[in-house]
Amino acid sequence: MKLFSTQDIKEIDKRTIKDQGIKSIDLMERAAIACSDEIMARWDLSTNIVLFAGPGNNGGDTLAIARILHENGYKTDTYLFNPKHRLSEDCQINKERLLQIGDISFHEITQGFEPPFLSNNVLVVDGIFGSGLNAPCDGGFASVIQYINGGEAQVVSIDIPSGLFGEDNSNNIPRNIIKANLTLTFDFPKLSMLFAENEKYTGEVVIMEINLSQSAKAEIPSSYFMTERSDVKKFINKRNKFAHKGIFGKAFLVAGSYGMMGAAVLSAKACAHTGAGVTYVHGPDAGCSVMQISVPEVIYKADKNPKIITVVGDTKDYTAVGIGPGIGTDPNTAWAVRTVLKDLKRPCVIDADGLNIIASTSELINSVPPNSILTPHPKEFERLFGKTNNSYERLKKAIQMAVKYSVIIVLKGAYTAVCLPSGAVHFNSTGNPGMATAGSGDVLTGMILSLLAQNYLPEHAAILGVFLHGFAGDIALPQTSEQSMQASDIIKQIATAYRQLKI
Repeated sequence: MKLFSTQDIKEIDKRTIKDQGIKSIDLMERAAIACSDEIMARWDLSTNIVLFAGPGNNGGDTLAIARILHENGYKTDTYLFNPKHRLSEDCQINKERLLQIGDISFHEITQGFEPPFLSNNVLVVDGIFGSGLNAPCDGGFASVIQYINGGEAQVVSIDIPSGLFGEDNSNNIPRNIIKANLTLTFDFPKLSMLFAENEKYTGEVVIMEINLSQSAKAEIPSSYFMTERSDVKKFINKRNKFAHKGIFGKAFLVAGSYGMMGAAVLSAKACAHTGAGVTYVHGPDAGCSVMQISVPEVIYKADKNPKIITVVGDTKDYTAVGIGPGIGTDPNTAWAVRTVLKDLKRPCVIDADGLNIIASTSELINSVPPNSILTPHPKEFERLFGKTNNSYERLKKAIQMAVKYSVIIVLKGAYTAVCLPSGAVHFNSTGNPGMATAGSGDVLTGMILSLLAQNYLPEHAAILGVFLHGFAGDIALPQTSEQSMQASDIIKQIATAYRQLKI
């Protein structure tokens, strides 16, 4: 699924109207029906619904929703804000259609506004502004938004919470943005809906399919994509009857230190379960028995030091190398990591303390082989590339760094962003809050390493690994809970995730 800017969405709307031979008011009606159906599925006829419509096309959507809800027996109270006495053409049409019903509670606000009481048994439908907004709300509109936010009613926003921009909200005014419980958007999410700091505005996001032009979506270029099941199914390599372990690669994992062998175990186990032919682990000497007991399928290469990694040795005989889970940042370990990176000639996977060592060692980032996969969480990213003020700035910097250093940056989060050296970004659609647990990142590292060892293209290894990781977590959720899920629960469901992707 491509994700588009607000400007591109306007063009897609225009193309839809042209390609399908319809009028803009017809497309608006289509959107209103979809939203009304969702509202009626969630709230019964006993709900008092108060609708706030702005003067533009988002307001037109909302007036159409008011009409549909009223026709279906809901008690509605509609407020249309028109301080400049100027409505968009389609908003005007839907105002007239609403008034034609008769016996409707409708108020057009041009100056003074006596607000309704928003108790906890009221549902607010917010359609003041849509994603085309490009300046912070102020004046009377800001006051209305603050009033809605101060009430007890549940709020459903149409297209996007009023006041929120579709992409960059760095210069927005937080108090002048609607805080919705539910956002009903069309065909694809807006970019800003994928950022953690905007969840308090969007609430739950539901994508309403309104049959926008497929040819327009295909032809209008975008650098942003949402990875879906159909995308990763075509990546998965098929195994033939005469396959043997040598075909599926030798994965070499540099992991573990005294007290942190759990990270190495989780990563190695995930690597083996994701399909690597043979998984090797280099860790401290004292970790040998831990690994041999926990993951007997793994071959352990013990360091001469009992507690930390100091000398890794030659890696040329391995198909893919992963560095970082639980290794610590001891100077001797840092030296070992520097040596490995400077000798590597092919892409590798770097996570956790591997990233922290790179961040603390000047110019070491330049030794990372092209198309290597870096998997930082936001704090690790900050140590690597500097502070950013919000998720949008972090994403832009991740894209810039991926292009600059010719690496793949897997920026971990609710919608993990895989930033490619080409400048493209693939957001992930799987996963849940239960996966926010210690060791989850180590599992992801092992999974991506396994795919890289199996000769998947680095970008496919990253995209598929992230999707499969989240998918396994989603399968694990009903058997555990968001509170009790552990990283090992994710590993247990990798096999089921693979099987379900084949369906």
